[in-house]
Amino acid sequence: MFKDYNMNQLILPLDLEVKLQNNDIAFHIHHLVESIPHEAFEPFLRNEGCPAYHPRMMLKIILCAYTQSIFSGRKIEALLKDSIRMMWLAQGYEPSYRTINRFRIQPEVKDLIRQCFVQFRCQLIEEKLIDQEAIFIDGTKIEANANKFTFVWKKTIEKYHQNLIEKSNQLYNELLESEIIPEIQRESDKQLSLEELAQLVQKVDDVVTEYDKQIETSSDVLERKALRNKRKYPKQLRKQLIDFVLRKQKYERDFEIFGTRNSYSKTDSDATFMRMKDDYMQNGQLKAGYNVQIATEGQYTLAYSIYTNPTDTRTLIPFLDEIEQHYFELPKHIVADAGYGSEQNFHDILSNRKREALITYSKYLKEQKKKYKQNKFNPDNWTYDEETDTYTCPNKKRLEFQYYSVRNDRTGFQRKLKIYECENCSGCPFRLSCTKAKEGNNRKLQVNEKWEQQKEYVRAKLSEEKTSAIYRRRKIDVEPVFGFLKANLRFTRFSVRGKSKVENEMGLALMAVNLRKFTAIN
Repeated sequence: MFKDYNMNQLILPLDLEVKLQNNDIAFHIHHLVESIPHEAFEPFLRNEGCPAYHPRMMLKIILCAYTQSIFSGRKIEALLKDSIRMMWLAQGYEPSYRTINRFRIQPEVKDLIRQCFVQFRCQLIEEKLIDQEAIFIDGTKIEANANKFTFVWKKTIEKYHQNLIEKSNQLYNELLESEIIPEIQRESDKQLSLEELAQLVQKVDDVVTEYDKQIETSSDVLERKALRNKRKYPKQLRKQLIDFVLRKQKYERDFEIFGTRNSYSKTDSDATFMRMKDDYMQNGQLKAGYNVQIATEGQYTLAYSIYTNPTDTRTLIPFLDEIEQHYFELPKHIVADAGYGSEQNFHDILSNRKREALITYSKYLKEQKKKYKQNKFNPDNWTYDEETDTYTCPNKKRLEFQYYSVRNDRTGFQRKLKIYECENCSGCPFRLSCTKAKEGNNRKLQVNEKWEQQKEYVRAKLSEEKTSAIYRRRKIDVEPVFGFLKANLRFTRFSVRGKSKVENEMGLALMAVNLRKFTAIN
């Protein structure tokens, strides 16, 4: 005997909500998006054309698809036809893949995604899943949707541009020596600007045009032949100058795209070539990608941002600014690894934001080793006399203060250094082990007092029981989020191009990770 199976009879219920389990992820997506204030959807209102799908519905189905590791617009469209949770969230609507793709790359969607993170954090606080004591910051590099071989390097463009400057100056001098054109008023003696090159093209073109008129009006064969010979050289120069103008335009456009970066991809000019960890041996390759920065607590992403700079050190301050501006007020403790440890970052957190920085620096772990502490040629282990402001080297010679030196970083941050010099290094038996200075020169020592004070602050904080316990949570708080994102969600490469579009997609993926974890815990 079989259970009744009849394809010709209507089966109830028609309400798909009944078919979903009590703790289905669709309910959490629904409650999260519904908690977003109505004012956030006003930028989507249009008074002309066909009525659009409601942005709440569009955001729900895209978030739901991302939680199922579906990132393609066509696959999301297919999912609307055979997934019960997607049918329920869409309430019978079936937007096309074009509509889905157009929606998720809109600039207005970025504010909606931020609202999702803000509302999700409020929900975590209500359920007491986070204590708002600290945030844990880290970054990862994710491959861009760009060709791996269409790279442009800044050093190469600078080299070609310098060659162009030299050739254009040489050609200009040839034009003056040949008396083809008169001297023009230049902005700089070092190089010809784009406008000046265009002016030269026009002047040489006028010379060629004048020769053309003379050839047309002349009836003498020998004279016409002589004029054509004279015209030949200016025509060649005109062609060369036009090529210079086109190359100058290209190089200036390249420098504008570079900004502060050293490379970009032709297929996605916002993407920078970064070293990716492709395998377990971490023998990565240079690929076009983006630097994703996240702030977490309780293994939930509370804020995120995208940067085209591969170095984490220079992303911390703008990331903290963005958190304060768009997400939430910074907690008491800001925790990050040694990749963020710099004088500028410590100064910003401690002095400007009045927060505690639980961030190590590059030599923190090395300083804990016995070999480092017993190295007598390491200046950190030398005796310092505060009264005389001198250091004593292993040969019992004094290093006296000489002068202050100010160094400017690429970001414009100033570092003040004190320079010390040994009184006499000649005949020292430890010279080869102690210094690389040439014979006749003495050992010099650079000391950054502010940086040393900051390092002492970090060592003191990490020796306290409470703050050291918070710092130890970093590895088990922020690192698993990237594991969930890449291994569980299988999000390892962007499917859109351009930084603004990438930011939207990254926000959807990170919120999908949050929702999956929240659903699993509940």
